[in-house]
Amino acid sequence: MNYSKYYPLDVLNGEGTRSTLFVSGCIHQCKGCYNQATWSPDAGALFTDQLADQIIADLNDTRIKKQGLTLSGGDPLHPANTETVLKLIQRVKSECEGKDIWIWTGYLLEELSVEQRQIIALTDVLIDGKFEQVLADPSLQWRGSSNQVVYQL
Repeated sequence: MNYSKYYPLDVLNGEGTRSTLFVSGCIHQCKGCYNQATWSPDAGALFTDQLADQIIADLNDTRIKKQGLTLSGGDPLHPANTETVLKLIQRVKSECEGKDIWIWTGYLLEELSVEQRQIIALTDVLIDGKFEQVLADPSLQWRGSSNQVVYQL
């Protein structure tokens, strides 16, 4: 899996102070997407064990109380990402007490594969659905267009 950006401190992509990873790879390629540079699974840099270790350390840093980890992209549920994303969130759930997981995906909840559902089983908040430029609404919280749904899982 590749990723485009990692923010150890983020207050924009989910509730509270978070760490946020933008992965590479997205089949949806929504018109009006603000992050087109992440569409190719080969974009960005290789996600390494060292970065996974850093994410765990950042989430456990007691100097700043972080609520959890956000995974966006690209699409964390892209088939090229599911194995690595699952391992990462399993580590977060086992090594980071009380941290939540937020995931943004262009897939709809009801169309997820078995592998994608394994990830969702460990996810606290899922925002699903493609960004639809004609339904864009900047007043919406946590989503860009009104067709997207925020699930508290």
